[in-house]
Amino acid sequence: MSEPFRLGVSPDFYTEAREATEGVIAARLTGIPNLVVEPMPPEMGKDATPEALERYDAIFALATKVDGPSLTRAARLLCVARWGVGYDRIDTDALTEAGVVLTITPNAVKRPVAEAIFTLMFALSKNLLLQDRIARAGKWRGDLPRLGVNLAGSTLGSVGCGNIGQEMFRVAQSLGFKRFLACDPFIKQEQVAHLNVELTDMDTVFRESDWVAVNTLLNAGTVGLVKERHFRLMKPTAYFVNTARGPIVEHDALVKALKENWIAGAGIDVFPVEPPPADDPLFALDNVIVAPHAMAWTNELMRDNGYEACDNVLAIMAGNLPPGAVNRAVFDNPKFQEKLARWKRG
Repeated sequence: MSEPFRLGVSPDFYTEAREATEGVIAARLTGIPNLVVEPMPPEMGKDATPEALERYDAIFALATKVDGPSLTRAARLLCVARWGVGYDRIDTDALTEAGVVLTITPNAVKRPVAEAIFTLMFALSKNLLLQDRIARAGKWRGDLPRLGVNLAGSTLGSVGCGNIGQEMFRVAQSLGFKRFLACDPFIKQEQVAHLNVELTDMDTVFRESDWVAVNTLLNAGTVGLVKERHFRLMKPTAYFVNTARGPIVEHDALVKALKENWIAGAGIDVFPVEPPPADDPLFALDNVIVAPHAMAWTNELMRDNGYEACDNVLAIMAGNLPPGAVNRAVFDNPKFQEKLARWKRG
C-alpha cells in the first residue's frame, strides 16, 4: 500500500519509560517496511484527543485515557495497544463502537507483579523498613519493638484469581503456606485445583487468610469492592497487599484499619488518585509500606510488555486478529473489518 501503517507512541512513554520504549522500538520495529513509528503530540498529555488519534492506525498506550469523545475521528484507528493489563482509563464499549480493538500484555505482566506482591510480603513479614531504621540510627536488634513472622504455615488469600492471581499462587507453591484461598466469580474450581487453591467467598478470604492480596481488574463492578467490613473480618495479625488498583479499596477504611490496628500492616503500591496527595494519611503510619505504582516495573517487564504490544500491532498490520485482544466483540463490527481489510495480504 502507498500509505504507511502509522503507529503513535503516547507522550508518557517518553517521560516515564523512555529508555525501555526506545529499546523495544529499536529491537522489534526498526526496518519493518511500510511502518512509521512516531511520538504522539506531547501537548496531548495522558488524555487522547480526536486530533491526536485521527492520524494513526494504532497507538501504544501507557496510561493514556481513551474514551468516546476522543474517538470521534477514529475512521483510521484500528488498535489501542496497552503496555500492561489494566485498562480502567480506556472505554472498551466506545472502542468497540468505533471499530477499534484494545490489546493488553498478560504474559509479560504476570510474573513481575507476582514478584512485587512477594517483595511487599517479605518486607512486611520481616519488618524490613523498621530494621533498616534501627540499624541506621546506631541501634541494634534489642531495640526492635517487635519480631517478624514466617510465611510458612500461614494462609495466603487473593481477591481475584485470574492471570496474576494464579501466577502468585504458582510462585507460592514452595514457600510452605498452609492454605491458599481465593474468590473470583469468573473462575471455576477445576481451573485452579492444580495450584491447591480453594475457591470460596470474599468474606472467607478475609476472615481466614493471614495475607490478603488484591489481584482483580478495576471496573465498574470492583470500585470500592474492599470495604471497612472486610478489614474488620481480618485477623489482627493479618496483612493486606494491593498491587492492583487503588479505587478497588475504600481508602478511608484501609487507613482506619491500620491506624486502629485491626490488621498488622499493609503493602500498598496503588492509590485512589495517582500521584496521591502529600498529606495522604498512609504516609504517617509505620505499619504500611508504600510505593509509587512501580513495584512491578523492572527492565524485563518493560521489555516484555513492549514485545507483546508489538506482536499485537504487527498482527494488525498483517491484517490478522491480535492475540491480546480484550474487546473481541469488535471483530464482528463492520467498521473494524473494513479497516482491517486494508492490511490483509493477498
